[in-house]
Amino acid sequence: MPEPVPTMPNSLWAATAPPPPPTTALAGEAHCDVAVVGAGFTGLAAALHLAEAGIACTVLEAAEIGFGASGRNNGQVIPNLSRMDPDAIVAAVPQELGGAEKGEAFVGLVRDSASLVFDLIRKHGIAAEAVQNGWIQPAHRPSRMRLVENRVRQWGSRGAPVRLLSKSEVAGLAGSDSWEGGWENRSGGRINPLGYARGLAAAAARAGATLHTRSPVTRITREPSGWLLETPAGRLGADRVILATNAYTPPGLWPGLARTVVPVRSYQMATGVLSDNIRKSILPEGHALSDTRGDLFFYRFDADGRLVTGGGLVIPFGWEGRIRDRIRARIARVFPQVGEFTFDYVWWGHIGGTQDKLPHVYELAPGVLAWTGCNGRGVGLATALGRELAKACAGVPLREIAVPVETRLKRILGHEFRALGTAWHVLQNRRNDSRD
Repeated sequence: MPEPVPTMPNSLWAATAPPPPPTTALAGEAHCDVAVVGAGFTGLAAALHLAEAGIACTVLEAAEIGFGASGRNNGQVIPNLSRMDPDAIVAAVPQELGGAEKGEAFVGLVRDSASLVFDLIRKHGIAAEAVQNGWIQPAHRPSRMRLVENRVRQWGSRGAPVRLLSKSEVAGLAGSDSWEGGWENRSGGRINPLGYARGLAAAAARAGATLHTRSPVTRITREPSGWLLETPAGRLGADRVILATNAYTPPGLWPGLARTVVPVRSYQMATGVLSDNIRKSILPEGHALSDTRGDLFFYRFDADGRLVTGGGLVIPFGWEGRIRDRIRARIARVFPQVGEFTFDYVWWGHIGGTQDKLPHVYELAPGVLAWTGCNGRGVGLATALGRELAKACAGVPLREIAVPVETRLKRILGHEFRALGTAWHVLQNRRNDSRD
């Protein structure tokens, strides 16, 4: 008897996003130029760009469009990496993968990633509650202002629209005096992420891409004519393959790929609709906000005036009651003006974490590309990487796309204890926060 297909969580985004385009499961035999596994931001952006270039593309999704992190995250569009600043990104690229030149190209990709998201939303008329009024990162301790100043200097020198913010400026933009200053990137913003994923899927379908949901890939094999992807009810032949599954990579999809990423639970929640007076006192200019903590504080509003936030837990046991209590206390501390409130929605999804906090793009075999490691910056990053992977599948040499491409997987030591790894990740963040 076949296993039941997972369904979307009862999230704010599932309740408010427009419906996805109609899809069916793959059945029988089919062929395409490029097969994409995973209908999240990366896979859908790749499919859209391939279809627009006239390249026959088919997306295979195990569950539903945006089922993974793409449909479950907080919806902040942030044009940087969570733990790595430009100088460190450049220094991390070895000479054999392109060195400083490739590192700077990748920094440029990240710098422009939020603008790419909002450009696609505008171009294709995607209903995603998109607001590009900027993203701010406040410093949670005076010592973190050194980090903030460094980030402004490094991103500003590379053309990003950034500025340093004083304590009073952050208080005005955030609606709270809980922070010590910070910085802003005007290209960032916020979206309904599931609406964005569904809109990308609809745009890709209009451009000519084929999308199959409820079609988990059970086997990928090399055939004389190319690659063969098998699902429970069908077989898809393809010349090239993109594996766009990140934190939701099943162990059997490709040898060793799942061991390059640790799925870290991130809990999301949305309050009830707040009154206009309270709404106008918090993030009054419509910014998205996430601070400098490892176990970060993050906030944004949806289109109806719900405060959307969340956090992490060391262990998932009894998670819903515990995360409600934890984040309720956090909101009372940071935004006491909210007063009494309820959470209308609480849900969770996996973030794809890597050991070195960097994303990694791999050429797994000739014609097979993959990436893992959003590390909490998936909206813009995944979209931009989808475009680059599409370029590679359209014939652009790998050395010319704006990201280093590796052939050796960076497996995570002790990956079999990834549940403990998630607990370690949260504990380490809290410990680091207390030291700063």
